[in-house]
Amino acid sequence: MKTSKNKRLITFLLMFCFIVFVSFDYCKPINAAELDNQSTSIPSYSNKYPIIMVHGLFGWGDDELYGINYWGGSERLKQTLTSQGYTVYTPTIGSVSSNWDRACELYAYIKGGIVDYGEAHSKKYGHSRYGRTYPGVYPEFGSIDSSNEIEKVHLIGHSMGGQTVRALAQLLENGDHDEILNTQSDNISPLFTGGHHWVDSITTIATPHDGSQEAHEQDSIEPIAHDFFATMAVQGGIINSDNPVFDFRLDQWGLKKEPNESYHNYYQRVITSNIWKRTKDLSVWDLAPEGAKELNLWVKAQSDIYYFSLACEDTHKGLLTPYEIPNLNMNPLLLRSSYFMGSYINNISGDVPIDNSWWENDGIVSLVSATYPKVGSNDKMVNYNGTPQKGIWNYLGRIDNIDHIEVVSLSHPETRKYLENKYSDLAKMLSNLPK
Repeated sequence: MKTSKNKRLITFLLMFCFIVFVSFDYCKPINAAELDNQSTSIPSYSNKYPIIMVHGLFGWGDDELYGINYWGGSERLKQTLTSQGYTVYTPTIGSVSSNWDRACELYAYIKGGIVDYGEAHSKKYGHSRYGRTYPGVYPEFGSIDSSNEIEKVHLIGHSMGGQTVRALAQLLENGDHDEILNTQSDNISPLFTGGHHWVDSITTIATPHDGSQEAHEQDSIEPIAHDFFATMAVQGGIINSDNPVFDFRLDQWGLKKEPNESYHNYYQRVITSNIWKRTKDLSVWDLAPEGAKELNLWVKAQSDIYYFSLACEDTHKGLLTPYEIPNLNMNPLLLRSSYFMGSYINNISGDVPIDNSWWENDGIVSLVSATYPKVGSNDKMVNYNGTPQKGIWNYLGRIDNIDHIEVVSLSHPETRKYLENKYSDLAKMLSNLPK
């Protein structure tokens, strides 16, 4: 990949990071008449598998960002669902790592143990084979219960998290040929051997299954990098601090924060590292349309898993223009990318073609990209009619007038209850899937 395209991808990543961090304190007007505030009843619990909610690009953990939650903003969405009787986990995995590396970390987070990125994969991309050690939130994952059934999970992913959970299911069920060939049988992770039908359902929310054309937009990195750090400092009330308010989790690349290293130095060391220039094993590649196509070529819908997708849309066709323009409620920090995505066409040879079908968007991800994988994929989709089908995408529809960040931050009082009910309805649906 050319250097200029790499810079644009890096800038896209940093822009998204910047948007996430500054968005939580922003309040925006919403047309409340469009919102549905139906109450959700207590589920019948016919399907009690835990729900694992996986963050997207630049996601963070419960002990970071001074109490701001990725899922729920000022209040934990996890706690809301737990109070309704569901078992919910919100993992913290690599914030900018590739979907392969994140899937390996997610497996260790659920099952427990040291992260194994694979012998062949690690040698191919030049990073360490092993990462951090997780205690395991659900160590019985994949075991046989008292009813002679496999202990499975429901996976929910927002944005890039949707790509990550698809990759995890692909590896569990099919393993990896290169890892099997290049790793001794007594030294290979079960993640790469295949035959593990441990995922009951996958739900993606505003996921760029076919990538985001926003990755083609930016040319300069420095202003956004500076704005990003300044915003984090103000947000956390820190100008000089050794407290790692945000951990990139790039230990496998040798970019672990040192005990006495300031956050500023750590951040600068990460964004200026040569890894951005020499590898596709990072999020900046997976999130571009070309990288998403490459991912879709090997990550397929599995015949024994329920797949659901939910999209967001926050644009409309302008009166005096054929282009899609942002709705009035869209976060101002998303406007530039939304305008770009709403009119962008790309016919460059070798790139994924972008036409006007990509124009409707949520500020970061096109509506068409969020429905299900198409570019490089043979996956199929149906509109969900109340009867879920395995092995194909059951499209739950789109949430209108909600942007890419609001769907997880729940930052506005008028939309919070509506979105909480959406998540409650989703959890109820998963809890009633046939086992």
